[in-house]
Amino acid sequence: MACLEALRILSRDKKVLAPVTTRENMEILMKKAKLDPEVKTLGDAADFPVVVEALKCLCNIVFNSPIAQKLSLDLNFAAGLCRLLEKCMDGRAVNDIRCFDLRLLFLLTLLHTQIRAQLKQELQGLPLLTKTLESILSVQWAGKYQAVTEVQETDCTIEALKALFNVTLDSWNVHIAQSDAHQFRHLAAILRHILLSRGPSEDKTEELHSNTINLLSNVPVSCLDVLICPSGKEMSANNNEPDMEAIQLILDFMEKRIDKGCSYREGLTPVLSLLTECSRTHRPIRKYIKAEVLPPLRDVSNRPEVGTTVRNKLVRLMTHVDLGVKQIAAEFLFVLCKERVDNLLKYTGYGNAAGLLAARGLLAGGRGERWYSDDEDTDTEEYIKAKPNINLITGHAEEPLPNPMDEMTEEQKEYEAMKLVNMFDKLSRYGGHIELVSYYQSS
Repeated sequence: MACLEALRILSRDKKVLAPVTTRENMEILMKKAKLDPEVKTLGDAADFPVVVEALKCLCNIVFNSPIAQKLSLDLNFAAGLCRLLEKCMDGRAVNDIRCFDLRLLFLLTLLHTQIRAQLKQELQGLPLLTKTLESILSVQWAGKYQAVTEVQETDCTIEALKALFNVTLDSWNVHIAQSDAHQFRHLAAILRHILLSRGPSEDKTEELHSNTINLLSNVPVSCLDVLICPSGKEMSANNNEPDMEAIQLILDFMEKRIDKGCSYREGLTPVLSLLTECSRTHRPIRKYIKAEVLPPLRDVSNRPEVGTTVRNKLVRLMTHVDLGVKQIAAEFLFVLCKERVDNLLKYTGYGNAAGLLAARGLLAGGRGERWYSDDEDTDTEEYIKAKPNINLITGHAEEPLPNPMDEMTEEQKEYEAMKLVNMFDKLSRYGGHIELVSYYQSS
């Protein structure tokens, strides 16, 4: 045990790893970590600290050594880690083992696309990791997709979420079979439950929710109906009140990330992307988010980007210096407006939306390619009254400019009219009129 603890500390230094990163030494560490295929059980609880320490050493060595990364492929670390997870399905006493097993699995899938593919297909990584996550949380089910329990092992849960993220990359836009759809819905139900739970501190809660939202972005969007209908029953005319608690929490998370004002690309784009795809596919979600983000306009005296509402904050992002951030923010608002240009301009103004419209070829107006329901938005009386004075470029109502002719006497009006006649006379006399005509004729 003392040797492993010393090795764990030394393995943080890349320069001293050469003696350790041999096939023989890596196999020894595998045996200590219970990754050897010949090891059938975890053994006594007294051995668990040794297993944890060996896994910590392997995490450091694989992270810091390219040679160890190659050996992890040759020695089939992924299969050993999956076998170890299967042995850890029962009891909380093994959570430390699971935690570092999942961390090493995350590292391997991050470093090797081959291991990611192996875990996804050959090793059945999605059901295994979902079952592991369920075991960590000790989930109890009140309905088909309705989980009830408290998140206690926050760190272990986060490691499982990160490993699942790598396994499910590129799954959201892939056509899936019915059995896979059930598996993803089952996972989405667990993720919904995690969203509604809290960690031991505010920072841990944010980290937990951040990883959950990142993983939800990988779930096929057709399976995300579980977020609003956890009972598993489809909404009908008699059952049209979806549970939007999870969606509201995601919206609150998005607003917190906007308020942070930094790392928008890493911290904000995943949640915006998730909300955009949910709104595009699920009409109840879009209607709810539209009511929260773009409520009916009443006060249009300020520009759309000025203020503290969620709408104001998102409109400001439409002109952000980061191209990816402003594109996803504009796309989100466009989808909420059912991809109708006139509706988008009402909430953002032409100036803020010009980038999106130019990229879509919609500067002249129109709508996007996707079809949405024909339910119409109802304008408030305040908006209808202010509409004639709204500047389409800035998106806010301006005071009508006074007519300069109103304060002129008849003599002043006659004088200005004669000045205009004289200007036209000079123009025709010096050929300006002829040049203008010939220019328009030639064009």
